[in-house]
Amino acid sequence: MIDAKSEHKIAPWKIEEVNALKELLKSTSIIALIDMMEVPAVQLQEIRDKIRDQMTLKMSRNTLMKRAIEEVAEETGNPEFAKLADYLDKGAAIIATEMNPFKLFKTLDESKSPAPVKGGATAPCDIEVKAGSTGMPPGPFLSELKAVGIPAAIDKGKIGIKEDKVVIKEGEVVSQKLAVVLSALGIKPVTVGLNVLGVYEDGVIYTESELRIDEEEFIGKIQKAYTSAFNLSVNAVIPTSATVETIVQKAFNDAKAVSVESAFVTDKTADAILGKAYAQMIAVAGLASDDALDEELKEKISSGAAAPVEEAPVEEKKEEKKEEAAPAAGLGMLF
Repeated sequence: MIDAKSEHKIAPWKIEEVNALKELLKSTSIIALIDMMEVPAVQLQEIRDKIRDQMTLKMSRNTLMKRAIEEVAEETGNPEFAKLADYLDKGAAIIATEMNPFKLFKTLDESKSPAPVKGGATAPCDIEVKAGSTGMPPGPFLSELKAVGIPAAIDKGKIGIKEDKVVIKEGEVVSQKLAVVLSALGIKPVTVGLNVLGVYEDGVIYTESELRIDEEEFIGKIQKAYTSAFNLSVNAVIPTSATVETIVQKAFNDAKAVSVESAFVTDKTADAILGKAYAQMIAVAGLASDDALDEELKEKISSGAAAPVEEAPVEEKKEEKKEEAAPAAGLGMLF
């Protein structure tokens, strides 16, 4: 805390302000610096109303905030916190909250609102004026529209814009006259709000570029990672609570396929093996001459008959008594 006696040259109100800032900086685990220089008073009040219950916003001079940050860092033995002062810029303010940095950034970003562009500002995008009635009666505004290159005329007793018109390209400087016209038309091409300069949490300072994430893309990456991990677990036979059922089912299906292919008969594969053998018999008989076939085979070949092959459904595993089996049981133990 600043000592008023040792720092007699500092105005008392500055001492009180720094002490108040220090108290705020120590009150929560998440501290953010935000830029509010370009936010009009009306929008700022709307934003403050939206975030009032979630965080504390305090404005002050940059020099006083810098001193408060440095003193808190010294008093708490946390040199990393002092680095937050490096992010002070423009019309900065402090936000104290318990909201995690990513949620804080999203909340502030969603609190932004459209606003008219100011004269002398750079156009954030191509600004287009749409054709149609302005709703305004004939008057000086007609001349103002034409002065900035907007084709306008009187239509049914109102000033109307005759065609769509791009009045300024992205990156160009907006003139004062154009800014007035766009504001009168209710065109708000600028988004204003609290811009994050830096957010401190547990020794780490996050910037806007690190906090701005595409949620759909992020969720997609998580889903892809889960699918890849799931497939790896199944294919490498590494059982987990999420994959053990699939691993067992895959082992069952693989063993069944081997059993059918090698004609190893079990109660689960007998129908499939017999069906396969019958189909192979019909195929071989179809290659033989008519003299080598009896009438029954000829009829079956001509009708394309084949024994139905029943796919045995995968059954839930049931508890069975363990029995000793000879080594020759082999694949039979899997069914």
